[in-house]
Amino acid sequence: MSTFGLGFFVICIVGIFFDASHAQLQLNFYAKSCPKAEKIIEDYVHKHIPKAPSLAAALLRLHFHDCFVRGCDGSVLLNFTSSTKNQTEKVAIPNQTLRGFSFIDGVKKIVEAECPGVVSCADIVTLVARDSVVVTGGPHWNVPTGRRDGKISNASEALANIPPPTSNLSSLQTSFANKGLDLKDLVLLSGAHTIGVSHCSSFSTRLYNFTGVLGTQDPSLDSEYASNLKGKKCKSINDNTTIVEMDPGSFRTFDLSYYKLLLKRRGLFQSDAALTTSATTKSFINQLVKGSLEEFNTEFAKAMEKMGRIGVKTGSAGEIRKQCAFVNK
Repeated sequence: MSTFGLGFFVICIVGIFFDASHAQLQLNFYAKSCPKAEKIIEDYVHKHIPKAPSLAAALLRLHFHDCFVRGCDGSVLLNFTSSTKNQTEKVAIPNQTLRGFSFIDGVKKIVEAECPGVVSCADIVTLVARDSVVVTGGPHWNVPTGRRDGKISNASEALANIPPPTSNLSSLQTSFANKGLDLKDLVLLSGAHTIGVSHCSSFSTRLYNFTGVLGTQDPSLDSEYASNLKGKKCKSINDNTTIVEMDPGSFRTFDLSYYKLLLKRRGLFQSDAALTTSATTKSFINQLVKGSLEEFNTEFAKAMEKMGRIGVKTGSAGEIRKQCAFVNK
């Protein structure tokens, strides 16, 4: 077979697998096997998130961290056991501040009571993230279901695949491109920072040690904002416990203020500030700020649906876990 022929053959095969995984994700996948599943999940979220609104951002982050390692397969939920013989994604540095595991377990328990062994943890994470955003007043997006749960979870892969808050634009672009996401997706998905909080340790280098020399500050960070953070929030470089709003003043509201703060050089992370360092990404930000909240919601919804399709396992791949923290015996 010629090089062209072989290449075309490989492309066709890859295309077939790509289409197959997408074809097997479908809206209302559980319509016959567990018709009440999505309503049960939605009701649980609507009952509990208003009582703990900060969990909405945590559950959205959990979904992101899951999808960026081995695809959206629930691998981030797995605990270390003697049978896995390795540290799982949960213990990796990017995941040590993740929350929401017990919330997912709570959802899984009631879904299992309705339909044992039918609904995957991967789908639950995806649906819960969407429903949590809706509760905060954010957009609704379609969640095609039919994901299967992965059986492998490695801490080293989480460290390698989840972009840290210290990322520059080039590394962010590469990280997202590796998952089939473009610069527009990067800007839109970063908009999730409109809700939620962060620990000082995720950005304290910008305040105290930016060049590697103690006492140096990131010049791209608004000086007044930096002074406020140092004076009232993160009072030392060693503060690992204080939490700071990512979108000060509206961290529980899904809105455009995150992007407005970026243009004022008040993004909390280096990865936030990085979005203003390219003409392309800055243009996207300006378009969002000048547009309506409805336009942002529509675009954010598209990006979330796209992210929810990363590396999904369908058909006979993986399994449907009985408990989200453990592979089936």
